[in-house]
Amino acid sequence: MFPRLLTIGSFTLPSYGVLVALAFLVALWMSSHFARQRGLNNEKIVNLGVYCALAGMLGAKLLMIALDPDLRTHLSEIFSLATLQSAGIFFGGFILALVFAYFYMRRQNLPVLATSDVFAPGLALGHGIGRLGCFAAGCCWGKPTHLPWAVTFRNINATTGVPLGIPLHPTQLYEAFAEVVICAILIFQLRRPHRDGQVIGLYGILYGCVRFAVEFLRAHDASNPLGGPFTLEQWVSLAVALAGVFLLIRRERTIAHATPATT
Repeated sequence: MFPRLLTIGSFTLPSYGVLVALAFLVALWMSSHFARQRGLNNEKIVNLGVYCALAGMLGAKLLMIALDPDLRTHLSEIFSLATLQSAGIFFGGFILALVFAYFYMRRQNLPVLATSDVFAPGLALGHGIGRLGCFAAGCCWGKPTHLPWAVTFRNINATTGVPLGIPLHPTQLYEAFAEVVICAILIFQLRRPHRDGQVIGLYGILYGCVRFAVEFLRAHDASNPLGGPFTLEQWVSLAVALAGVFLLIRRERTIAHATPATT
């Protein structure tokens, strides 16, 4: 665990913040690149990416607050430094950003499914980089394990509550690796003939399945308001995967062909 990238006196540069910023820039660049290839309005695409990032941060925090019993009991902690620095819950940010993106695209006359397709690879890679930030900060840790690739956090400066000195599943790295593979698959699909919505649909299926599986190895105190054998994150993962299946198999009258890649 390497929570601080740089420390000068009282100033610290958190590794998580740097990696999240890098993730955003990489995702925005990739989306802009693919949007230009497909003749979409680049300025609107960049604006959409920025607005979705802001909506995502807000949504992640709101869902974290809604599901954390300690924060609900001690409302003053919502505005504490620890709460403000925390990443929140990804699916909260994903859902709020998705809702905002839909209305923004409709208002700006952007084709909803085609625009979503060009964002899919960047979303996957950006999320993967963000998971490296989770690993550096010591959050989203896994259950104890004795597998050869287990990781042991020892940094006494940890503020996330990660168990120290215990070999754990590197669930952050599992997800980061899976996201890189997903990104490569999505780029391949984006360059092939496809119907609008099939690329973002494929992302939903792949990431939904990965997140559903990884949750079995996560050790966080997950809320389960829906009951049953799965956590809230797993229920949402299933919903995302099913939505992806719908987008992948839906029929359209016309088929959009991928624009040849340019170098």
